[in-house]
Amino acid sequence: MAGLTAAASARVERFVDAARERTSTPPRRTRTTVVLGRALGVLVAVCFLTGLYSHLLQNPVGWLPLFPRPVWLYQVTQGTHVLAGLVMVPVLLGKLWAVYPRLFTWPPVTGPVAVLERGSIALLVGSALVEVAIGVMNIAQWYAFDFSFRRVHFVLAWVLVGSVILHIAVKLPLIIAFWRPVPADPAATEQPPARTWPEHPDPDPDRRPTEAEAISRRGALIAVAASAGAILLGTAGQTVAPLASLAVLSPRRPGIGPQGLPVNRTAAEAGVRQRDVDDDWTIRIAGATSALALSRSELAALPQTTADLPIACVEGWSQTATWTGVPLREVLELAGGTAGAGVRVTSLQVRGAFSRTVMPQVYVDDPLTLIALKLGGEELDIDHGYPARIIAPGRPGVMQTKWLSSIEVLR
Repeated sequence: MAGLTAAASARVERFVDAARERTSTPPRRTRTTVVLGRALGVLVAVCFLTGLYSHLLQNPVGWLPLFPRPVWLYQVTQGTHVLAGLVMVPVLLGKLWAVYPRLFTWPPVTGPVAVLERGSIALLVGSALVEVAIGVMNIAQWYAFDFSFRRVHFVLAWVLVGSVILHIAVKLPLIIAFWRPVPADPAATEQPPARTWPEHPDPDPDRRPTEAEAISRRGALIAVAASAGAILLGTAGQTVAPLASLAVLSPRRPGIGPQGLPVNRTAAEAGVRQRDVDDDWTIRIAGATSALALSRSELAALPQTTADLPIACVEGWSQTATWTGVPLREVLELAGGTAGAGVRVTSLQVRGAFSRTVMPQVYVDDPLTLIALKLGGEELDIDHGYPARIIAPGRPGVMQTKWLSSIEVLR
């Protein structure tokens, strides 16, 4: 039995040695890992902060002030969030490739610090891969899972940020040592640089990288940057209008859709039928002191406001359009005004999330928050919310409620 154990152990060691030799190519160096790690850290921070802002808009808390102006604020933050998440894909894969040889260090665990290091890496890699994967699936609106995307995505964001902080703390000595490249002429510095090249043992600790190694390392970084750039150019056009013609990787592109505006959920997908929005449609307004029902013709008879406002969706696409309708605060005044706690908006839709949304008072008071009746000077298409919808500055598209049924003042 002992002989079989020894033979198996020797075979494992030979396999590990061979794998280490195959994977310890010049680009797979600590310096490359640190460079990619810096980029990954910035992208994670950007995604986390912009995602947190989006979460707070969708789940407002009373003590935190929200700002409807500038009207393009959410358009910028959510577009940045999605673009940074997509660019993270090649950067994350590049970093995993760069640290791949570390999987074959032997023995795999040498003490408590090694256990903490391996644990932080496992948590970081696992949470990052799942977070990016479900984010990309949400952009494509492909929900091949039973759990709530928003809830899981939010929780995993905290796990990912925590694992990044833990990983940085564990690897801080290496990060400091390899933060800057070794100067080409060591004699030009006051102190000779510390050994900062191969992470794996080298027969000559003072050996400097050859020109071929430096080019190979540079080539690895260029490959990651080129992939990230291609993804950026192929998707940025879904929110950056001048690049719209290049948005070949985007599920939705500006100008494509009913009335020249993309649609996430059609009336049919939301379960809204034509008879639900026929001529006998009315919207119920429950104000601070009274309630009333208004038909579409009665809304159209009220003073109208026209404004250029963006639709900015959580999937990252956005487009500015011209909307015409009645300011919400003026309609509420007909029912006694508000109580200062915002309103609850209800849709006719029977399928999908956000059939009810809460609008904080700061948006209710904004003169550009409209009960919109027209888009681009034409009556709303049913897929854009006919007979009436909400359009407000600085709010996520999922909260720009379509197919209005009622608006109720909160107390």
